[in-house]
Amino acid sequence: MRAWLISAAFGLLVYGQSALAGTVLVVGDSISAAFGLDTRQGWVALLEKRLAEQGLQHQIVNASISGDTSAGGAARLPALLTEHRPDLVILELGGNDGLRGQPPAQLQQNLAVMIDNARASGADVLLLGMRLPPNYGVRYTTAFAQVFTVLAEEKKVPLVPFFLEGVGGVPALMQNDGIHPAADAQPILLDNLWPALQPLL
Repeated sequence: MRAWLISAAFGLLVYGQSALAGTVLVVGDSISAAFGLDTRQGWVALLEKRLAEQGLQHQIVNASISGDTSAGGAARLPALLTEHRPDLVILELGGNDGLRGQPPAQLQQNLAVMIDNARASGADVLLLGMRLPPNYGVRYTTAFAQVFTVLAEEKKVPLVPFFLEGVGGVPALMQNDGIHPAADAQPILLDNLWPALQPLL
């Protein structure tokens, strides 16, 4: 009888852990799609590995597409929310908007819609901020960076101010194109977002 009770208790414990496990949806561009790398080297794959090492059974869905913009992400998100029903959505978009010189106000509107849609589906949101190289001009780069800060304050969502902190502009950590992080940079990217992500798990 005692053995049966121990077995049943263990089964409930395992069930409870599985029930607590959630789905994390990453919606991003080439930075999260591990452009130019084996996807197993990318920060999303490293996140999945870290969670497993810590006994967290979250499912990671990487819906990132190289070249995607905030408009593309906003268009794709509703179907992704319906299909995967995530508990947490990580938004890593905006870099391509900036590189194409699109209006920061449009970026802000698109990200706001994504945050609202994710929350309406019951998911928490983590916003990853981006910055542009100085050659885009002080006025534009400042307005671009402020989009993420303003959104985080208005929508009360956690923010990583600059996802590429310690990586962007460091030649040894970038691929030859000077835009995409190299393999050695991926653990740094994960460490950049981890303090903001961990409380949401």
